[in-house]
Amino acid sequence: MTRILLAEDEQIVRAGLRKILESAGDLTVIAEAGDGAEAVTGVRRHAPDVVVMDIQMPRLDGLAATRQITSLPAPPKILILTMFDFDANVYSAIEAGASGFLLKDARPEELINAIRVIADGDAMLSPSVTRRLLSHFADRNSPRGPTAVRGLDELTPRERQILSLVGGGLSNASIAKTLGATESTVKGHVSRLLMKLDCENRVQLALIAHNAGIASEQ
Repeated sequence: MTRILLAEDEQIVRAGLRKILESAGDLTVIAEAGDGAEAVTGVRRHAPDVVVMDIQMPRLDGLAATRQITSLPAPPKILILTMFDFDANVYSAIEAGASGFLLKDARPEELINAIRVIADGDAMLSPSVTRRLLSHFADRNSPRGPTAVRGLDELTPRERQILSLVGGGLSNASIAKTLGATESTVKGHVSRLLMKLDCENRVQLALIAHNAGIASEQ
């Protein structure tokens, strides 16, 4: 079972999210939070696998809460909920370590799939959304940009190739199919990329690939 904490200030919305998620047999909501501060406390207390995080919340917003949660030892994956796909806060949340984002008008099955995807270690960004997000926000002014380009010199040709495909929004399974490799082999390469480039998750790897101009157009 994937254990979930819901962070959303509107109680009726939380109730709807809980109902959707618990309709899936492999997901369970173990805690709820009405603001970012409660979300941070809930993560410390319950150690969920995934946090579904609204951005606009009182007392402590979702962006600040994401920064605090991702700084904890062995933090959960964070899925950001937003009304706008080009909200600058979404980019900042991903920079802070969130594993992806989903629009609030997404279908119930998309939300369930999003939880499963990020719980399994992938980013919840489809290739088309990844390209739009990165094209809109990632540029040479990104805090990771200059460091990222220098870090590329330490990569093997295979790691650089996989980074390019991650930058194009491909999942581990899609990368494995593209390269004729096993998914476990790809996961190993991605893990090494995370360490070498000092990234929290594959979304940050995608930002680096875009900043360096090597993101795949597949």
